[in-house]
Amino acid sequence: MREARAWFVREFNPESFEEMMAAVAGERNGSFRMVISYWDMAASLVTTGAIDAESFRAAHGEIVATFSKVHPYLPRIRQTTGYPEFCKHMEAVVMAIPDAEATLSHRREMIRAAVKAQAEKARAVAQ
Repeated sequence: MREARAWFVREFNPESFEEMMAAVAGERNGSFRMVISYWDMAASLVTTGAIDAESFRAAHGEIVATFSKVHPYLPRIRQTTGYPEFCKHMEAVVMAIPDAEATLSHRREMIRAAVKAQAEKARAVAQ
């Protein structure tokens, strides 16, 4: 699970629906499903009332980073897979954050910038 989460946050940065589908259709399908199903299950504890939403979000910021990766493609994912409830618990928990759209966009850009900086640093070290 740790390896799958690390891949999802650091390496899985699709910039289009097609890029996302290509990434998850291959050898990383299991990692994608593991991370998404884990966070959707965890979020279901909030949506069913077992855990207070604010307490959950305060302790689990990674859910925002995770959801930010699929959020732009959510309608197409649901349509393509025929699974209209895909990420419904994550969506409910994350979209309840004030200014959720801006937060998700900002988080995606922060992650992409960090990945780019790491790659540039690695290239510089290799030279």
